[in-house]
Amino acid sequence: MAGASTIIGAAGTRQTSSARESVLELKRRIGLSVLGQERLIESMLIGLLANGNLLLESLPGLAKTRAVKTLAKHLAANLSRVQFTPDLLPSDVTGAEIYVQTEKGGEFQFQKGPIFANLVLADEINRAPAKVQSALLEAMEERQVTVAGKTYRMPELFMVLATENPIEQEGTYPLPEAQLDRFLMHVVITYPDEATEGEIIKLNRAENAHVPKDRVAEPAPLSQQAIFDARREIDGIFVSDLAQKYIVDVIYATRFPGRYGEALGKWIQIGASPRGSLALDRCARTRAWLDGCEFMTPDHIRAVMHDCLRHRLMLSYEAVSQQISADEVIDKIAELVAPA
Repeated sequence: MAGASTIIGAAGTRQTSSARESVLELKRRIGLSVLGQERLIESMLIGLLANGNLLLESLPGLAKTRAVKTLAKHLAANLSRVQFTPDLLPSDVTGAEIYVQTEKGGEFQFQKGPIFANLVLADEINRAPAKVQSALLEAMEERQVTVAGKTYRMPELFMVLATENPIEQEGTYPLPEAQLDRFLMHVVITYPDEATEGEIIKLNRAENAHVPKDRVAEPAPLSQQAIFDARREIDGIFVSDLAQKYIVDVIYATRFPGRYGEALGKWIQIGASPRGSLALDRCARTRAWLDGCEFMTPDHIRAVMHDCLRHRLMLSYEAVSQQISADEVIDKIAELVAPA
């Protein structure tokens, strides 16, 4: 492979890979500025490498926006941020045709909206009405936008990172299942631990301190080509028939839960679509590549299972009334469905 040197070891691991080394360096750089959120950083990289979109859920102030901005800073990619509000219009996201005067006279020209960026931060996506939310559907799934009968392609490197606050429901519009299913992963972000909280305070003090610019040497951002090279390597990750069967068994456990136990059958109303199995395959292969493995294992599948499935399950009234979460249901599936 051009631009990457690969040597296969006895254990099936990739000993050297310039693309992987570059991505791990990107992960390290982000980790220096985003403390206590290793899972968020890994999920962003998995989404980027798997060419998918992410839904980030957490309480305010847990570094969602900071993490996305830091990713854009250390990657040769442009970032646009859209603050979703109830009065937002679809054209505010996709862009619109405007009438301009040229040397040849007046004509309509398409003015691109913020969706035309490499990284799109859709902040508080559930605060906009369904018409605006649906404006993202075509861009997220088809990687294109159609305005006035004309189609405009997204950049080759394109990812939507949407955020939502789980506790504020007043003035919000819940995302429909059709749009939720288009997110590769639904990542839930939690509080940092006590030791990391102190490090965050120290980091903030250091960032606010006056440091002459000539003393700060910013490393060059990672090129987009490194991401494309990494994606080609991930396409080469070996998936055995047994690993593929494990993915299928997990998905079918969400569709026919009664086969795996009476309790599970009462908890799930609607299971995951084929997008769920595709997401598990893509994310597990990416997880294996990040770990330096040449093949996917059940551990890689289990590592991404919650993020890939928690937004694709519709729980029953009984589960909701018993305050059983989607994560608990997925824990039960992982317990009951064993790899072949």
